[in-house]
Amino acid sequence: MTPMSLFSRKRVVSRGGAKTDMPEGLWIKCEGCRQTVYRAEFEENDRVCPACGRHFRISASRRLAITVDEGSFRETHKDVVTADPLDFHVGEESYLQRVARAREKSGLDEALLTGMACIGEREVALGIMESEFMMGSMGAVVGEKFCRLAEDAITRRCPLVVFTASGGARMQEGTLALMQMAKTANAVRELQQARLPYITILTDPTTGGVWASFASLGDIVLAEPGAYVGFAGKRLIEGSLKIKLPEGFQTAEYQLKNGFVDAIVKRHEMRQFLVRLVAYLEPVNKRGVSQPESGGGHALP
Repeated sequence: MTPMSLFSRKRVVSRGGAKTDMPEGLWIKCEGCRQTVYRAEFEENDRVCPACGRHFRISASRRLAITVDEGSFRETHKDVVTADPLDFHVGEESYLQRVARAREKSGLDEALLTGMACIGEREVALGIMESEFMMGSMGAVVGEKFCRLAEDAITRRCPLVVFTASGGARMQEGTLALMQMAKTANAVRELQQARLPYITILTDPTTGGVWASFASLGDIVLAEPGAYVGFAGKRLIEGSLKIKLPEGFQTAEYQLKNGFVDAIVKRHEMRQFLVRLVAYLEPVNKRGVSQPESGGGHALP
């Protein structure tokens, strides 16, 4: 589909010749190219602008549907639930009430969805972060679920694949949230000791403590085009250091140029890229027989 095809539709007119009112939300304006895009085509295109290719955020459930083999996902660790160790309140709303609102909005129990799935008929331990759940912030539950998922990968002798999306640590849990950085980094170390591949895919945004811990520690670090990736925000850095940062600072493309990202992969190409990558990196099959070395059957993506 070409960009011009979006704007070749016939206008709806009344019998008197005047344009009729269009239903609210039928069209959207792309934040990238500023063109008006038909919403249905935008959604069918997995929330990638058909005109300029800008990648917008998608839900964890949609990410799951376009990534794994159909019907293969089995959710794990739903029993890990959020507590309120600091009795945190903002006005009359408690932290747990805020969490309840996030659950209703996102349809998930927490900001990290975990489970076992197949990608290209190969089993993986899969994590997908949900930005609609308190901006994907990492608290004790997110950290615990990640660590349990890493243990699942070790037990099952399969790769760990995680899609990240986060605004950082969850302030409502104070130091307990910050502790998850070290905790998840240690889980990655245990994966490395078990000689199992760990793949991270950075989506918009991946920032703060998540970027400074498990998101940046993948054996292979991929990113979606245009994703905001970094620790502190651009405005905070400029304000604190009184400097002007370069154009595109802390985008996926900037991080690729500076060696923090291995490849940028478009959303429509991500599944097939992962199919090839998981096949190539799979260390041991279920019978304990080593997979072929490079040149022995699997090509690099």
